[in-house]
Amino acid sequence: MQQMQHTTLDHIEQIAEGVVSLVLRGTTGPLAPWEPGAHIDVALPNWLTRQYSLCGDPADRDAYRIAVRHDPLSRGGSEYIHRFLRRGRTLDVSLPRNHFPLVPAPEYLFLAGGIGITPILPMLRAAAASGVPVSLVYAGRSPATIPFADELLSLHGDVVRIVATRHHGRPDLTALRSALRPDALVYCCGPAPMLAAAEATFPAERLHVERFQPVTRTYAPNTPFEAVCARSGRTVQVPPDESLLDALTHAGYPVPSGCREGVCGSCEVTLLGGEPEHRDDIGAPAGRMYACVSRAQSPQLVVDL
Repeated sequence: MQQMQHTTLDHIEQIAEGVVSLVLRGTTGPLAPWEPGAHIDVALPNWLTRQYSLCGDPADRDAYRIAVRHDPLSRGGSEYIHRFLRRGRTLDVSLPRNHFPLVPAPEYLFLAGGIGITPILPMLRAAAASGVPVSLVYAGRSPATIPFADELLSLHGDVVRIVATRHHGRPDLTALRSALRPDALVYCCGPAPMLAAAEATFPAERLHVERFQPVTRTYAPNTPFEAVCARSGRTVQVPPDESLLDALTHAGYPVPSGCREGVCGSCEVTLLGGEPEHRDDIGAPAGRMYACVSRAQSPQLVVDL
């Protein structure tokens, strides 16, 4: 079972058009440590679990800060938070996970679009504190839709450029690339068109991206396979029309899950044998796989359950 932390919603406020900031304070002592780029699962009172990047100060062990944009096509997560969640509500959150870590570099360029600023905020703070050259280009439709703009300009004004695309168009990524030293790292989080433009502009070995939605890919037709649960000695049949996650859940193995799209990592299982077909967007480490989307290339997978 996934380890959860108990928090209370200490503060919630609208910080931009369609965006609220939430401060979750630990109720049973210090919260788990985290590093820039990390996110948490939030178990909402309407039985949904959603993932949000931590955008506060990693040195503050008493509270986590997240921000949530209201999605007009919400599946129930952002809609509930914006319409019904109130100060004082208790919320269980997971331990932080980080698939978007900040690695050492001689120079950083951060690119953010809209709510994609959330993982970038603590990254910018940490990178600036390291003393290397840093810059942030932050794009949004209009000033009213750009959260944390005042905070960024107040703390990092000299290195922050905010672009209201409705008035000034999209940032010129080619010009930004030409101004960087060859070994600089670029971190990008935002809507799919921004990520695609960044991938077309910057060398892949220098670019780190985080996605909110999976990339559309084509795979061979699903085939059935067996999941051998090593600890319990049971074998679970996984038919073509069912995910490994659902098959395990229906068999009595409640694997945690969140996005069910291969972008959050909450459904990670330990792989002991067999050949997986990784279909996630975050890059499963060796000996791990994400049960919501990934399948098997061999007749059997052996998992640590």
